Amino acid sequence: MKYDIAVIGGGPAGLMAAGRAGESGAQVVLLEKNLRPGLKLLMTGNGRCNITSQIETPRLLVEKYGPSGKFLFSALSEFGPSEVIEFLENRGVAIKVEAGGRVFPKSDKAQDVLEALFNYLKESKVKIKTGAEVQEIVKKGRKIEKIILAGGEEVLADKFIIATGGKSYPTSGSTGDGYKWLKKLGHEIVPPAPALTPIIVKDKFVKRLEGLSLKNVKASLLEITEKNKKPIDSQIGDVMFMADGVSGPAILNLSRAAARALPAKLRLSLDLFPTLSLEKLDQKIRTDFESAKNKAIVGFLEKSWPRRLAETLAELAGIDPQKAVNSVTKDERRKLTELLKDFSLSVYGLAGFDRAMITSGGVKLSEIDPKTMKSKLIDNLYLAGEILDIDGPTGGFNLQVCWSTGYRAGQSAAQA
Repeated sequence: MKYDIAVIGGGPAGLMAAGRAGESGAQVVLLEKNLRPGLKLLMTGNGRCNITSQIETPRLLVEKYGPSGKFLFSALSEFGPSEVIEFLENRGVAIKVEAGGRVFPKSDKAQDVLEALFNYLKESKVKIKTGAEVQEIVKKGRKIEKIILAGGEEVLADKFIIATGGKSYPTSGSTGDGYKWLKKLGHEIVPPAPALTPIIVKDKFVKRLEGLSLKNVKASLLEITEKNKKPIDSQIGDVMFMADGVSGPAILNLSRAAARALPAKLRLSLDLFPTLSLEKLDQKIRTDFESAKNKAIVGFLEKSWPRRLAETLAELAGIDPQKAVNSVTKDERRKLTELLKDFSLSVYGLAGFDRAMITSGGVKLSEIDPKTMKSKLIDNLYLAGEILDIDGPTGGFNLQVCWSTGYRAGQSAAQA
């Protein structure tokens, strides 16, 4: 049989697109290569599903996505955070808002969000075909004619929506297939890179700090040239050390800028006292030294940080960890103060797609109509979600892209 619309990809964007298209009166088939749709949704937010961010005005929201954000303005204006929350609440998902405006299901279960989407597809009379791996997309002129599945079955439709995601979470089925098809269809692909991913560093001492977390650190990314240090981006938040680098919310958000800047020579600077100037911090340390004169410097530092970090800080400042505080020279104290304001790490690269939350890069936005999500090159093709060259920080912003573009693509395809 021939459908009105065929949606490829059963992630959040594909589920929303298929549901909205069906709700708008179209006869829809959803093709998912896994045995069950929504695997990636179940993995988001460590299984809790950070649905969206409670930023109410589209204008403030688009700023979070950087220069590409303006592409989303129309879609966010129609189906933004408040509409997503209303959509889920109307389908029985109780919502809560946590620190920083992060929106989660009250149950802390991504499964509840997925079940609401399944019910939406059922209401919208969407046919779901699982184990349906696309082998080829056949184009004739400026239109897609049909899809050929791996088993040889052909799927015919008047319009097609590709929502196959990027390359992050490859175990969920996001293996970058959509990029190959779209390139063959004539679309330009901005090279995909892992984003919202740990930053790998060259410094071997981080291995001994593995598992340690720092709260409210200012993490800055700098490009190092022969002449100067050029600031690229900075974030304030928590940082966690790993065996080969650093992670945590501040680092994950910085990784987006790092993905765009690499392979330039980059340095990561951690300011452990972002609210104090260098001089104010030096004054604080001098005062604190007065009340701990006979303590070893490692013991003094251990009041604020775990011993492993205290020892590392002393050694990097060039101070014997067992040296008494009252024996620390002015130069040594100054080096320690500077280290606390600039704990420097040399960037090696980014962790791979297997550790990335999202993909940076994708289909070039100038080739997509932002008001409809329709391809400007293929007359019956629409795109939604992470396949597009747009990404945001942590906090629900990337799922919001899926909801908004999926809703707009499904509605536009049904009404065209």
